[in-house]
Amino acid sequence: MITRDDKVLIGEVRHAERWWSRLRGLLLRSPLRADASEALLITPCASIHTCGMGYPIDVVFIDRQGTVLGCHEAVGPWRFRAQRRARSALELAAGGIRARAIKPGDRLAWRPVAEPTA
Repeated sequence: MITRDDKVLIGEVRHAERWWSRLRGLLLRSPLRADASEALLITPCASIHTCGMGYPIDVVFIDRQGTVLGCHEAVGPWRFRAQRRARSALELAAGGIRARAIKPGDRLAWRPVAEPTA
């Protein structure tokens, strides 16, 4: 989950931290939910591409301390975005930045959600 001010901002977050999962990103996956209740966090990541995607996404670049450095709304297919000093990129469905009122300077934190045990 992603939190802001210790409140849940985005409940379901996939974390891409291995080479292949970072490269693949959202390619060949169903689109993220339009209500911005899910996202993809890519770490480490200072640039993204939407090559091969068929829909726009919102991208939030975050530094090592969790501070939002930049927000890019509705990045269309076959585009690139980069952010100096970024450590992570948070990808949301287009409209997610506005829906969650994310802006540069916000402090976000990622917390893994424990899987239920049987």
